[in-house]
Amino acid sequence: MKTNGDTVIRRSGGISKTIFILSLVIVAAISGVSGYFIAGVLKPSQSTIILNGAGATFPYPFLSAASINYSRTNPSVQVNYQSIGSGRGVKALITKTVDFAASDRPLTDDQRNSTNAPNSLHIPETVGSVVFAYNLPKTPSGTLPKGLNLTGDIIAGIFLGSITNWSNATIQNINPGFALPNHVISVVHRSDGSGTTFVWTSYLSSVSTVWNQTIGSNTAVSWPSLSGNSYGSSGNEGVAGAVRGNSHWAGYVELAYALQNSMSYSYIKNPYGKYIEPTLASTKAALNTIGSLPAGDRSWKSITLLNSPDQAAYPIASLTYLLVYKELNVVQGMTQAKAKALADFLWFIVHSPGGQDLAPALGYVPLPSSVTTINETTIKSITFNGTIVRS
Repeated sequence: MKTNGDTVIRRSGGISKTIFILSLVIVAAISGVSGYFIAGVLKPSQSTIILNGAGATFPYPFLSAASINYSRTNPSVQVNYQSIGSGRGVKALITKTVDFAASDRPLTDDQRNSTNAPNSLHIPETVGSVVFAYNLPKTPSGTLPKGLNLTGDIIAGIFLGSITNWSNATIQNINPGFALPNHVISVVHRSDGSGTTFVWTSYLSSVSTVWNQTIGSNTAVSWPSLSGNSYGSSGNEGVAGAVRGNSHWAGYVELAYALQNSMSYSYIKNPYGKYIEPTLASTKAALNTIGSLPAGDRSWKSITLLNSPDQAAYPIASLTYLLVYKELNVVQGMTQAKAKALADFLWFIVHSPGGQDLAPALGYVPLPSSVTTINETTIKSITFNGTIVRS
């Protein structure tokens, strides 16, 4: 399936999705979350409140597990979250067809204006990292392990097509311990509007002048065709499945997807010249120098964890956000009871005990107390017909 960079890959995505869901079942069982599939197949009773959300695939493992845990202790509430990508999630928020959305990219000024999503709120839910995942040929001990050193310029060169072979000297010279194959590099990128793509392309724009001037950063960009060796797939699970199912391929996915699918991934050179493994510790380090944050009803577009000044930080980390309206009566089908249930669910997600307890086992970093405090104020400001729904 050679492409011009826009074709969606389907043959491998299902394999990864199955593996990933099975992994989540194991995690859920270990956490004592029984009945993973039951929550999705039981017919709700007439008294059940259903909260509908959609958006980013980046936090999908976390949101799935947290939603299940919440419904276990609040059986009258069922959370239905569809991982359709940040771009489509924001569109659903603007059209007011979901109760909440999720995005790895903060809303733009245009999206927050009076004709799109005015009075919308940002609620940071967790912190993750985006990794360069690869699938290189088997050695006597299996696939080439994690730990291939890469720089931002090299990664940009791979996606731009100026570096086309795994044995390229710029890669081999900084990886003397790896016997890299003389083989063309095939890359897979997101085909849908994606917050993960926004994080990835923002990083590449920050480290590569050529990338910044020719491609730039956005939730969707015009990917170079790489002489037919560039492919597109939907969702983090689709990219993970494509890389996992095809030798000599590489792509970018959230760390949780790489971990759950036992994928190899690179250590990336940070601004201090250190090759940093993406871990919970190195992702958390990116938070150490984040500085002051805005209120939930203000713009978050300038907030970034990329290229943190902390020397131990992995350079491609990001907050990911839940998005809701401050006044919920604008949402289709909203009621007082549903508004209260939504606020309670959001409160659960951002707290420990609560959803934050699940983050580390799934490859995410729990929110620091400073962010939780902002979230508390934000959630307490949510109203329905002018009345605060959670005091």
